[in-house]
Amino acid sequence: MKNIRIPAVLISIFIFFTIGAAQAQHLEKEVSFIHYKYTPFYNLKKIGNTEIFRGNNKKKKYFEGWYFKMVSDDESHILSVIPGISLSNNGEEQHAFIQLIDGTTAQTQYFTYPISDFSYSRKEFAVKIADNYFSKNKIILNLKDSISQISGKVEMHDLVDLKSNSFMNPGIMGWYRFVPFMQCYHGVVSLTHRLKGELIINNEQFNFTKGKGYIEKDWGSSMPSSWIWMQSNHFTDSTSSFMLSVADVPWLGKSFTGFLGFFYHNNEVYRFATYRNSKLTLEIAEANQLKIRIDNRKNSFIIEARSNTTGMLKAPDKGSMDRRIPESIDATLKITMKDKKDQIVFIDSTNIAGLEMVGDFKNFESDRKR
Repeated sequence: MKNIRIPAVLISIFIFFTIGAAQAQHLEKEVSFIHYKYTPFYNLKKIGNTEIFRGNNKKKKYFEGWYFKMVSDDESHILSVIPGISLSNNGEEQHAFIQLIDGTTAQTQYFTYPISDFSYSRKEFAVKIADNYFSKNKIILNLKDSISQISGKVEMHDLVDLKSNSFMNPGIMGWYRFVPFMQCYHGVVSLTHRLKGELIINNEQFNFTKGKGYIEKDWGSSMPSSWIWMQSNHFTDSTSSFMLSVADVPWLGKSFTGFLGFFYHNNEVYRFATYRNSKLTLEIAEANQLKIRIDNRKNSFIIEARSNTTGMLKAPDKGSMDRRIPESIDATLKITMKDKKDQIVFIDSTNIAGLEMVGDFKNFESDRKR
């Protein structure tokens, strides 16, 4: 489906009703970030729920952001939306932000808001930034600057959650989530889901109905100095979804190469991570391509990835969004899954994948061969 240019009068009507919907979208048990009040049991609630807002008692050297990826049914539109907050190292600069990357043009945009425009729900994952709303069930956008105007609503349904092993072992990080003094933590909100709705971007309609989406998040003080991240849920087998993150993890004056991820296929989640005694080998690491092998007790995964069009995103350093990192969300990705008898269980590829290769990621190869 090609972009549809809509008459200005219809755009005005659409924006009027969309803004009204956003302004009426209240958060249940809403708390403004700057008017923090004692919230009984909220910190306890965070222990077993990594997707909700975690920075309620932070004042400096902190960031938190959610990553919403949306792909239209005909795969002509790929858009990632990243809402979050940034608190500088000394706490003097604080703001909320909404960052976007268009996977077909590689164009990125960064909208800033006073931190006073950020609020969150004490009950569930739901946040507001001015007239913009984000939850696991929907997003509502009302963005405007000197060059762009973006508005609309997209709903999520048929979400596949990452089941927690236990209350004290939640999320993709497992028990690593409780290791203190780590600079960055990671969470997965939805492995894959369906979409319904549309956005109007500079008078063009982007229809995401019957499309697919994915949601994850990060929080902490800084992103790692080096990392590899890849994700896709657009394989020939429409039920499959994959994510892998490999990073240089500093801790107590030293650092190590850590990784985590999942492969969802036929209603089963295969998890692999450093803390699960999986082994990762980086076999090829070039400027725009990778080949990685992961082995655990039951399966082996061979992952081949290549970046294509890239856009520059802002990333946190000691809370401030001062780094610039490349991301491709039209990367190519091939996954081969084998059992312990070296028989192929799954093999598939896609050209709609997210891929980040940042810093000295080639060193991960030598780290794993020691």
